[in-house]
Amino acid sequence: MPLIGTACDRLDVQGYTHVDRRTLATVEPWLRWSPALCTAIIVIGTAFASPWVLWGLIPFATLGAVFPRHPFDLLYNHGVRPLTRTPPLPPHGAPRRFACGLASAWLAATGATFAMDAAAAGYVLGGLLAGVGTLVATTHACIPSLVYGFLFGPPPARTEVPATTE
Repeated sequence: MPLIGTACDRLDVQGYTHVDRRTLATVEPWLRWSPALCTAIIVIGTAFASPWVLWGLIPFATLGAVFPRHPFDLLYNHGVRPLTRTPPLPPHGAPRRFACGLASAWLAATGATFAMDAAAAGYVLGGLLAGVGTLVATTHACIPSLVYGFLFGPPPARTEVPATTE
């Protein structure tokens, strides 16, 4: 059954308008995979006030900004997907890559506050970042993707394309 409604709209904001709704419905739960893993690491780094944990996530977020797939998506596509027998996760649109780039800078700032013994600021920054990540991981509502749309215009309108057969 094709994906319709709020979840589809929120994924469109993230730039998944190039993915047909039937495929999107199949992979929709797994599009939470990378945000959930990143958020878990952010929570750990923030809880332990560890700049090294937070900075250790920066290369992954940066690769997610530069390339059409986040490294954790590759982990899913090559490790988990054979077990779930679902289609591979589609490439990210520009809004979701923008979100990864923003996360890279936010991780750097949060880690720096902990490194400078400004724990209160680190907890605020880390808590906010974890909140944004949790929102994406649980509802697909991505605030940085909305910011992208405001700054650069929304992604192209959804056009139905043939279902992926990979």
